[in-house]
Amino acid sequence: MTNKYLSNSDRKLAILIDPESHEPSELTGFIKAVVDAEPDLILVGGSYIANSNIDDCIKEIMALTNIPVILFPGHMNQMSIHSDAVLLLSLISGRNPDLLIGQHVLAAPALSKIKERVIPTGYILIDGGVSTSVSYISNTTPIPSGKSQLVASTAMAGELLGLKQIYLDAGSGAPNPISTSTIRAVKSSIQLPLIVGGGIRTRAQANNAWEAGANLVVIGNVIEEKRDSIKSFAKNGKVSEKPVNV
Repeated sequence: MTNKYLSNSDRKLAILIDPESHEPSELTGFIKAVVDAEPDLILVGGSYIANSNIDDCIKEIMALTNIPVILFPGHMNQMSIHSDAVLLLSLISGRNPDLLIGQHVLAAPALSKIKERVIPTGYILIDGGVSTSVSYISNTTPIPSGKSQLVASTAMAGELLGLKQIYLDAGSGAPNPISTSTIRAVKSSIQLPLIVGGGIRTRAQANNAWEAGANLVVIGNVIEEKRDSIKSFAKNGKVSEKPVNV
């Protein structure tokens, strides 16, 4: 499909909502805070596989805003046909066949009905300084943070395989964001839109990622921990702070 939500020249902001991280009684308030921040995109999903309320969460978001809602599934149990688009993630940095193709085979009958909304995405997990949920659940080892060229080669392989965008992730709760040197190495090696997430806790860190070549910066954990921090991220990802050295 043509990716109408992200191009190779964009500088956009997405906020990730993980329904599993919120009690149903307070999820609505969190959704409203995210919507009020007016990000370019809202991602829904997470690493756990028990998200039975994905559909309800997506429907609630879409009832409150016209911001595109994109499913970010960690397992086929998180599939939904109600989002504006679905990231069909292939964990190309790992060697777990279940997340390279196995889950995709199981999800294919449902996804084929909405194939115009499916975006094939190369998902690359990078060490963010601590073992994360996605590493544990996926049973894969992240690429070491200092191996920029290995990350770049992995992204190049994803592009050659026909994937439509690349997602670099340090994982939810990572203390360290992906280095700007790694982002630059990947960006200079591919012609695809580049998504960067994990470990981004400040507006300056988001700006660093954009300056290095990220087309979409994803934040999530920092908002869940401290909802007021959402105010520090500028509307539409337009950040006025100068980048800091990383």
